[in-house]
Amino acid sequence: MSATSANHRKAQRPRTGHSASPDPVVLQELRPGQSVALLKELHILTREGKLNQDSRRKLKQVYHLFQFIEPLLQQLSADGHAPTLADHGAGKSYLGFILYDLYFKALGRGQIYGIEWRAELVEKSRALAQQLGFERMSFLNLSVAESAEAAELPERIDMVTALHACDTATDDAIAFGLQKKARSMVIVPCCQAEVAACLRRGKALQLARTPLAELWRHPLHTREMGSQITNVLRCLHLEASGYQVTVTELVGWEHSMKNELIIAQYTGQKKRSAAERLRAILQEFGLEQALGERFGLAPTPANEGAPPG
Repeated sequence: MSATSANHRKAQRPRTGHSASPDPVVLQELRPGQSVALLKELHILTREGKLNQDSRRKLKQVYHLFQFIEPLLQQLSADGHAPTLADHGAGKSYLGFILYDLYFKALGRGQIYGIEWRAELVEKSRALAQQLGFERMSFLNLSVAESAEAAELPERIDMVTALHACDTATDDAIAFGLQKKARSMVIVPCCQAEVAACLRRGKALQLARTPLAELWRHPLHTREMGSQITNVLRCLHLEASGYQVTVTELVGWEHSMKNELIIAQYTGQKKRSAAERLRAILQEFGLEQALGERFGLAPTPANEGAPPG
């Protein structure tokens, strides 16, 4: 066969693209109503409709998180309400698109706002939403901190999500939720270096004061202890602000410090004991001056608690 004939035959072969049907085994792994076109655009499915190992893990992770979010959305959607959701640190908006596709699309009402500081990702998300006809998705090129004052967002947001918003961006997402009077918050914290830095600065003094400082004497333990303390403070802050808090684990997620899930539902019952414990922890670790205001505590006067002169 000549090279010309071979090339002609190759050119006549049907091309596989986004129209290729997924493997029947793959279809069994998808949730009912899931858009195959969306999963291909998100590169979770290949152009041939297959799942590689990494994509399968990512899809299972998002589906696992959706299992926690869906019942909250059902509560928010009761009595014909159109729920609003702000997804902070949206990145490529995997979570926002999956939520819209599996819940908001069939609901026929409600709005998702994806908030991301990287302009190129925001533009790609806008183009994809338009391509798929996801009309009730908006994407804002803002940091989490900036979004609280953004005119493009409504005064009230029903649900706030933050999936691995790095460092203090998770705290900014919680502050956003409090300001917007969110009825639910779903937070998957990420790395947090601020508390670890504070522990590192006062390490010598703490080691001299208490043997418990051995818990963060080594650098690796300092980092992990900083993350643990930060998440405990976040939960107490939410409880002190009127939320019922549940902490659980996202099974199968990589990175041991990145699989914690914090779910907060507003009840209006502010726990005074939570605020007291929050202050006590900040004082115990020497963090009150650095972090007290962030967690809603007024500064303690310098002479408060001092023995009478």
